[in-house]
Amino acid sequence: MSSPIEPGAVPEEKLEFVSSCKLPTPWATFELHAFYDEVSDKEHLALVLGDVGNGEPVLGRVHSECLTGDGLFSQRCDCGAQLEAALKKIAKEGRGVLFYLRQEGRGIGLLNKIRAYHLQDQGADTVEANERLGFPADMRRYTIVLPMLAHLKVTSLRLMTNNPRKVKALEDNGIPVAERIPLIANHNPFNIGYLGTKARKLGHLLPGVGKAGEAPAKVPLDAHDNE
Repeated sequence: MSSPIEPGAVPEEKLEFVSSCKLPTPWATFELHAFYDEVSDKEHLALVLGDVGNGEPVLGRVHSECLTGDGLFSQRCDCGAQLEAALKKIAKEGRGVLFYLRQEGRGIGLLNKIRAYHLQDQGADTVEANERLGFPADMRRYTIVLPMLAHLKVTSLRLMTNNPRKVKALEDNGIPVAERIPLIANHNPFNIGYLGTKARKLGHLLPGVGKAGEAPAKVPLDAHDNE
């Protein structure tokens, strides 16, 4: 039976917990929690392993949906490999949570992501492609996880990410990050340009990617973006 979740300090986020079930994977059997997002009219998920509500920092990842990478094994990005690596790390530790947010294409949606890929095929990088379509570089809302954290009684994260701006976004919205844990996966000839753009323009910490000593370009953030 579904129940409303109080979003606390972020009243614009209205999530409803719908149900949960067991989710066996090759690495562990997770508890899958499903939530309905009234703002976007989409569903979000939390894959939970072990006791995450005991007050200790929780190994976690905030992962945005990438159908092409997560489900279709695309080598244009590192998303699917990061998803698998994060679940493996949680399984090895025996405790953790992965938030799977329905924010395809850094928030522009699947069809617009395919349009952006077409522009990238013609020479644009991942940031330029979004901007040519009239979107900011990143439109994701990380405040979505606030009511999910409250529902799971998670008070602090040991966050698996290469993106310091994501850490800042979470902390700025009241989500304590006790530690940032790098998540390096699947660097290949098809995504090296994409990863280089993330390092140079979006500030991702990717050893060996991008020009040494080159500061990331400042990318304007949309009013709804939390990074």
